[in-house]
Amino acid sequence: MLAALVGSRSGGPGPAPAPLPGTAGQPAVPGPASGTGAVAVQPAAQLPAAPAVAELPSVSVYLTKTGGIETLPLEQYVTGVLAAEMPADFELEALKAQAIAARTFIVRRLAEEDQSGVPIQGADVVDSVAHQAYLSSADLEKWPELGKGEQLAKLRQAVEQTKGIIMTYQGKPITATFFSASGGYTENSEEYWSLKLPYLRSVPSPWDKDVNPAFKETVSIPVNELFNKLGLKAPDLPAAASSADKPASLPALFQIKSYTAGHNIKTMLIGGHSFTGRELREKLGLRSAQFRMSLDGDDVKITTYGNGHGVGMSQWGAQGMAREGYTTTQILKHYYTGISFAQASALLKS
Repeated sequence: MLAALVGSRSGGPGPAPAPLPGTAGQPAVPGPASGTGAVAVQPAAQLPAAPAVAELPSVSVYLTKTGGIETLPLEQYVTGVLAAEMPADFELEALKAQAIAARTFIVRRLAEEDQSGVPIQGADVVDSVAHQAYLSSADLEKWPELGKGEQLAKLRQAVEQTKGIIMTYQGKPITATFFSASGGYTENSEEYWSLKLPYLRSVPSPWDKDVNPAFKETVSIPVNELFNKLGLKAPDLPAAASSADKPASLPALFQIKSYTAGHNIKTMLIGGHSFTGRELREKLGLRSAQFRMSLDGDDVKITTYGNGHGVGMSQWGAQGMAREGYTTTQILKHYYTGISFAQASALLKS
């Protein structure tokens, strides 16, 4: 039902998008969250202890590179997801938050017997960001000989210290979406997908820009190429290279009409045609829907802030919170509104 809800990691955040040249009268957008003093973070919560005996079902993973299926214990699967989805040098509390999010995602699929997006029978999930990235057991076994033994031990520690723990809302596992980095705020679920979920609300995430070294990216696309990617007829541009010689109305080719709660572009007019921020991100191959455009000769310069769909937990935000001393439960309760914690064994049959 909600295929590809989990975003891959990489990239970083930045300030809220600035108005485009020649776009006076466009809707104003608040600036990014700056500093953490104004952010209300929930107090730490006690995580439920694992029962003395808790048998959990195994997970069958479709391996996209080989077309085979790997079946393994649930906690071992979570370790493989953690290895693929978050750098092992992140703080332990951030890794534990990611482990709980990854476990919650697969437990929800198992509990609902959801096999959507799986190309063959016999698998519960795929190993790509269509569900959540996963590093196979065979690949993980090579880490010690590659000099990554300590990193592997740290990942296993994060999984062990959160063993069996998942996030719930009204007694059911949540759709635990996550992404790489925000531009200062996360996004409401309905702003990116059509489904409104009460625990996936827009919240400030000011930590990203302070810890992510790649907080923004600027790319240049020829005007003609940009319009072609959008399926539009390219405008006629004067031969003169100087932007001063271009028609004064040319910047009006790009008009931001509205922003989302998470400060991403919601709707934008390009050449008189309306696009959503998500459409532009996907059609133009941008890292996020928080961006600004400007003309540079015959090119369009696009600066993006953050990386990913923006819904749920920001991985770089979790890292920033962990560095400031916030606990795993504080991180998760900040990014997932109104959630509780439970043991997966209470919701799954082995």
